[in-house]
Amino acid sequence: MFNRDRWTEIFETIGKNKLRTFLSGFTVSLGIFIFIILFGLGNGLKNTFQEFFLDDASNAIFLYPGKTSKPYKGFKANRRIEFRNDDLRDIKENFSFYLEHLTPRITRNALTRYKNQSNNYSTRGVAPGHQFVEKTILMKGRYINQSDISRKTKVAVIGRMVAKDLFKSEEAIGKYINLGSSAFKVIGIFQDEGGDNEERNIYIPFTTRQLIEKSNDKVDQIILTYRKELGYLGAMGLENGLKKYFKEKKSVSPEDPNGFYIRNIADDLRETQQFAVVLQLIVSFVGLGTLIAGIIGISNIMVFVVKERTKELGIRKALGATPNSVIKMVLQESVFITIISGYLGLIFGVLVLENIGVKLDKYFIKNPFIEISTALMATVVLIIFGAIAGYIPAKRASSIKPIIALRDE
Repeated sequence: MFNRDRWTEIFETIGKNKLRTFLSGFTVSLGIFIFIILFGLGNGLKNTFQEFFLDDASNAIFLYPGKTSKPYKGFKANRRIEFRNDDLRDIKENFSFYLEHLTPRITRNALTRYKNQSNNYSTRGVAPGHQFVEKTILMKGRYINQSDISRKTKVAVIGRMVAKDLFKSEEAIGKYINLGSSAFKVIGIFQDEGGDNEERNIYIPFTTRQLIEKSNDKVDQIILTYRKELGYLGAMGLENGLKKYFKEKKSVSPEDPNGFYIRNIADDLRETQQFAVVLQLIVSFVGLGTLIAGIIGISNIMVFVVKERTKELGIRKALGATPNSVIKMVLQESVFITIISGYLGLIFGVLVLENIGVKLDKYFIKNPFIEISTALMATVVLIIFGAIAGYIPAKRASSIKPIIALRDE
């Protein structure tokens, strides 16, 4: 029940011992503040890793040609492997069960001009499926379609930054730009969560790029996405199937690791998630250590407080105070200071995280945050253990005989 006299006495005691009260409160606030900052920065690192890997589709597999390192079937080592259009057809025929989207990618740099504006941009010869692999977001117009691929049309989908650089405030859709010595009609403008660098790309039909390069059928790399319901095991099965198929088709030794390369986003994402879990455990461990340090600090200060007030407590007992009333008095003061200081540390920590969010991007910490439930739970834990830390010396003080307490100096 509410006891006005006891609260009056607590505030008087706090007022008489400002330094002691400040040290007690500061220990609690600092413990919660450091825990919240560390936990929030750990979440910021996790955000960075997830954004890095989720810029592209999380169910994508990339195939890159390389050079063999071992002789095989009469072929010498250091033979360059090439991907061609028939490899795309073979993947469609042999791995149709797994497939969601399939696209080649042919990357070239080109001086791009519009009227008196010009700049160098990366052009990518792609198929319609590339839009879903790159998570390309169309702002205006349309993307490359199958008709563009079949007819080898000279059309281009340009990034937001390309449109800004070349067209300024002018409408770009329907206008023609020169890529090297060829004129392309702008049919779409896109944006990309990857940022400005991704938005300085230009997409054209891959068959058009091959036509410009003397009608060859070579592709730089092959990208595909698989059905998400297949999960991690299905992704690894597809990767192994592709590896086995292309080693046989391209006459690459089964023991040769360098004929071509496969990057499986599912595998990268799994490793990243595992790293993020380990990172969170480390941060949680450090945060737990901080809370324990705060609890120890409270305990030490309460031991000092009770020792300092030994004579006072002896007088109280001599005047008839019961052991329970002595314990309640000490605990109530301890818990009150812990609650006020704990929530001040919580509020200050959350405010700091909110204000430093965008300032830490260059340190690979993006949008650091802590869930309020986690912060409140940490504060409650500290309050509970703070009460326990105050109870132990209070219990010891309540058992001291008045005559002994009165002799204390």
